[in-house]
Amino acid sequence: MVEPASGAGDAAEALDRPLPEGVRRRVVGFVSDAFGGLTLADLPAQLRQYARFTPTRRAKFAGNAMASALESDPVFRGRIGEKLKEAQPELAGALESGVPPAAADPLDVAAAAYVLRPPGWVKLVAAAGEEVERADAERAGEETQRELERLRAELAGLREQQKTGGEQLRQELDAAKKEAESLQRKLRSALNDVKRGEAALRKATGEIEAVRAEAAGQVAAAESEARRLKSRLGEAEAALEASRRATREGRSVEDMRVRLLLDTVLESAQGLRRELALPPVSVRPAETVDAVEPGRMTPKDIAARALSETDPALLDQLLALPQAHLVVDGYNVTKTGYPTMPLEKQRLRLLGGLSMLAAQTGAEMTCVFDGAELAAPVLLAPPRGVRVLFSKPGVTADELIRQLVRAEPPGRPVVVVSTDREVADGVAKSGARPVASAMLLKRLSRIS
Repeated sequence: MVEPASGAGDAAEALDRPLPEGVRRRVVGFVSDAFGGLTLADLPAQLRQYARFTPTRRAKFAGNAMASALESDPVFRGRIGEKLKEAQPELAGALESGVPPAAADPLDVAAAAYVLRPPGWVKLVAAAGEEVERADAERAGEETQRELERLRAELAGLREQQKTGGEQLRQELDAAKKEAESLQRKLRSALNDVKRGEAALRKATGEIEAVRAEAAGQVAAAESEARRLKSRLGEAEAALEASRRATREGRSVEDMRVRLLLDTVLESAQGLRRELALPPVSVRPAETVDAVEPGRMTPKDIAARALSETDPALLDQLLALPQAHLVVDGYNVTKTGYPTMPLEKQRLRLLGGLSMLAAQTGAEMTCVFDGAELAAPVLLAPPRGVRVLFSKPGVTADELIRQLVRAEPPGRPVVVVSTDREVADGVAKSGARPVASAMLLKRLSRIS
């Protein structure tokens, strides 16, 4: 373990203004890259939760925490300085000798000086800040010059466009006059067409009146023919009814013979039933249709019923099912509800809430934690009513949850609490009902 030689240098030299933003980004980059070479014990307590992050995610989400730890923790700064010396020995050696390389990036020199704290490091950091401000000013000046040139070119184009616009407007005015004259000629032609159309309409109206008169005569003749046909139809219907009565009287004997034969067949069937001692029918066709009967619902049969996916009432409905089994993705729930707490306190808080929930609902409960997060075996007494499992080395908590779901018999209500989409999809295929971690957190908040 590397310890700082003395704190006298830091006390003698200190920044009188905030660290320039460019230098701060390089410092955070150094610390993020150096994480891979440190153990959990080498990291300050507030940074251990970011040890499994990639360097890019670590720099994005833990930048402020790393910068604060580097400034306030001399031991941690010394460890980062050793990693920096291993990664950039030439730059570190030049800074310790008091002669920074002239060709090096000023930001890299200032960031390394801030971490290593050689004599005169404050001047190097201040010089880097001034260099960055000067470069930004030069870039802003160049951009302003380019924008000014662009505006000048645009103004020249507008002037040229205005010069040619007057001639174009005159040409468009002449074209509009010619078009107006053409439209007037078309209008006069259209008026003549309207007059001819009105004359044709009057002629057509006269012809229509003649056709109507002829049609009225044909309708009168058709009505007379319809009355004659109706009279003949009545005579035909009377003859048909007489024929039907004669047919019914002839069939009465045949009906009697058929009825006698049918009674004989029925009596024979009853005698055969008594002889064979056939039992009465006990199964009805409606009982063969596959459906959900009352009291036999599964987690998939419970609809949202106007409840949101994070409403605790939906979880209460699921846990009320007979023999329900609640499987909880432990760290997924705790890091959703209280991520800033240490892992041990996260586990104790969640397990305490699950124990009270188990006492209220009577459902079986299993809480699964990822064993990869553990540096040593956990000495933990599981609370009453809650089974606590840690995944073995090489097995993730997600896979352990899927094994638990597959171990259950088909038809048993199994509810899995996790916001991990891969876990939710996997357990759903095995017949379990996935719910969001926010739903369980809201339900536990009612208990506490």
